[in-house]
Amino acid sequence: MRRLRTPLRPVVADIALWAVFATAGALWFGDARSASATRDLALPLLVLGVAVPLARRRPGAAVLLANVPCALGLAGPGSPANVYALTLACMSFLLGARRATARTPLLVLAGCLTVDLALCAVLRVPAVWWFYAMTMLPAALLLPWLAGRYWRGRRELIEGGWQLARSLEERQHLAAERARLTERAAIAADMHDSLGHVLSLVALRAGALELSPTLTQQDRDDVAELRRTISDAVDHLRETVTVLRADPHPGANPAAADTVEELLGRAVASGVPVRWERSGLPPARSPLVERAVYRVVQEALTNATKHAPGSTVRVSITHNGDTTRVRVHNSDPAPGGSPTVPPLTLGGSRGLTGLRERVTVLGGAFHAGPHEGGFEVAATLPHPASAPATSHGSDRLTGLPDPADGTASAGAVPESVRRRARIRRIARWRFAAVIAVPAAAAAVFLPSAAYLAYQLTGSVLPPSRYEKVRVGAHRMELTRLLPARPFPYAPDTLRSALRPPGTTCDFYRSNGNLLDEVDLYRLCYSGGRLVAKDTLHAGSDAGIP
Repeated sequence: MRRLRTPLRPVVADIALWAVFATAGALWFGDARSASATRDLALPLLVLGVAVPLARRRPGAAVLLANVPCALGLAGPGSPANVYALTLACMSFLLGARRATARTPLLVLAGCLTVDLALCAVLRVPAVWWFYAMTMLPAALLLPWLAGRYWRGRRELIEGGWQLARSLEERQHLAAERARLTERAAIAADMHDSLGHVLSLVALRAGALELSPTLTQQDRDDVAELRRTISDAVDHLRETVTVLRADPHPGANPAAADTVEELLGRAVASGVPVRWERSGLPPARSPLVERAVYRVVQEALTNATKHAPGSTVRVSITHNGDTTRVRVHNSDPAPGGSPTVPPLTLGGSRGLTGLRERVTVLGGAFHAGPHEGGFEVAATLPHPASAPATSHGSDRLTGLPDPADGTASAGAVPESVRRRARIRRIARWRFAAVIAVPAAAAAVFLPSAAYLAYQLTGSVLPPSRYEKVRVGAHRMELTRLLPARPFPYAPDTLRSALRPPGTTCDFYRSNGNLLDEVDLYRLCYSGGRLVAKDTLHAGSDAGIP
């Protein structure tokens, strides 16, 4: 049976994190007063030993467990400000970094805070405990969680950028491959249009030579074999063109050095009866249009020599203001007569298909079919050539929208671009939340916290001044030694401590520590004079030594 192996790296990381928590807890425990080894050290470390590995799969449950040591601090008689608030902050950070959603983590954080405040209410803790539960614990829960979410968003943005880079690299390779295929298609078109035409004329002349009466039978057989070999070569060329033309939209071809007049002259010299006429002034046309006119005439002559040998071919080129119209018509051979040249055994319509695609790409119109007892090939080409509507606003090679085209639709935007924009938008929102949420929390909690801190720090009587307070002095004489106000939150146990009969007492804190129990000074007055001063020690039942 195959055993499942746990990766060693996460285990080592969890052990190291727990060791940090244990070290911090042990150091705090060594300096704490009236701390219980079981409640304040052993139990928290045991709970954190479960929470740390649990944070990888269930970080919400880990935060709830990390809140237990903080709740134990609220329930203890000592100060609630223990080191385990840092472990709670760490677990909250992991919650934000490992959970993309916000609803469940917010419920977890709200649940922890509710438990802490409810515990304060049930135990009726002093005001300083409430201050701790309403300021320090929410800060340890909320701020690290926001920082974790921001860190997660930034990491996703970086990963999304790398994914986009890989996607663009793949697109670049695809664009290069498509350009290569386009070039292959262009080469195939040239091979079919030029070399195929030349081979057809050679086969035609060989067929005419085969009928010469001056040849011997052996010569005729040799010429017939030559004609068949040329026909086979044309068939092989057609097959090669079919393989090469992987892209149905070939790119533009360079302008041909040959002209239509030279092409027709060679056809006449080969024995093809051709009549042609050109009307209108030739305009300054695009080289693509010139090449297309040449290809239309060339392909039509090739088809006529292949499929209707001996027929008369009429070529008409008409130049208008903004278009050029080419018509090539071949008649059927004379009725009842035999062809003057043996028909070539060539088949397929790849040439006409390529012509149609070439003319369509240039924005023109193409027609080929039977006409007036023969066959006609006609094409109308605009000046200058215009791109087809299907390619508007996009890059033919890469498929990306043209940045200069403001009419590009939203649907043409690649998925990688939309994904990067979404990740960046989420990262911005998380960054704004890191600033806005603490600001909102501060607006709610800081006024009460500031007022409580003002009450605590404004009632501090330093020990040096306390020593100068003399029993029997009038209250007015003590004004310069005493703080502006007495401490209003003295515990009930200290307020009920024994005092001289008929006196009123004021309490003052011995130092400004906000999150720790400190000794209180009690000054009792009778008739405006100080009759007793006592030191009430923190943590004692009666308060008086």
